[in-house]
Amino acid sequence: MKKSLLVCSLLAAVAGAPAYADTFSVNVGAIGVMPNDSSSNLPVVESIAGFENGSTGVTVDNNTQLGITIDYKMTDNWTLELVAATPFSHEIHGTGVLAGMKIGETKHLPPTLLAQYHFDIGSDNVKPFVGLGLNYTTFFEDKVSNQLVSTLGALGVATADDHVDLALSDSFGYALQAGVNWKLTDKWGVHFMVSKMDIDTDADVRLNGTTIETVAVEIDPTVAMVGVRYTF
Repeated sequence: MKKSLLVCSLLAAVAGAPAYADTFSVNVGAIGVMPNDSSSNLPVVESIAGFENGSTGVTVDNNTQLGITIDYKMTDNWTLELVAATPFSHEIHGTGVLAGMKIGETKHLPPTLLAQYHFDIGSDNVKPFVGLGLNYTTFFEDKVSNQLVSTLGALGVATADDHVDLALSDSFGYALQAGVNWKLTDKWGVHFMVSKMDIDTDADVRLNGTTIETVAVEIDPTVAMVGVRYTF
């Protein structure tokens, strides 16, 4: 319900906006995803291995890719922005008593649509902004590590003939943003932004197609981008 209200608010903010000269801008540069993650424990592993309840968890590492954002200027103050990037690759590692163990890896694409408000600070060249929007993250090419498969085998959970795989659920959540555009010429400039994204997923470890362990992971990354900006 809250996300539906956010969609309606975004549409209301931009409805009826006229077209402007230099309507579109494209920002290209490095974009980094830095998870501020937390997770549930792995109760099946804890039970079989005799670990203390709540002594396990997972964490997701950072990754940087090529970022591309497209801005559509609707008024002097309001802009609609689409954030995209080449696929991010992340390794998933254990925490607690599983620290140092690679659980698996995944790739994801997090397209994000934001409504931005650009502040007038009395300068035509420097335009700070804030944004609010929605993020959809899709995970793919999920893989378990050989280390996890070996551990499950040592615990008697899986045999050499079993197939172990990993599946992460997609996520839909909010995105907050702040940044600045610095105009160098009529067409070229520099773009910098920082975002906070709400990304949650359930990671299922499956044995021969049957889920044997589910870990709820709140990734909630900080996303930062710096790049060149072209307006046309």
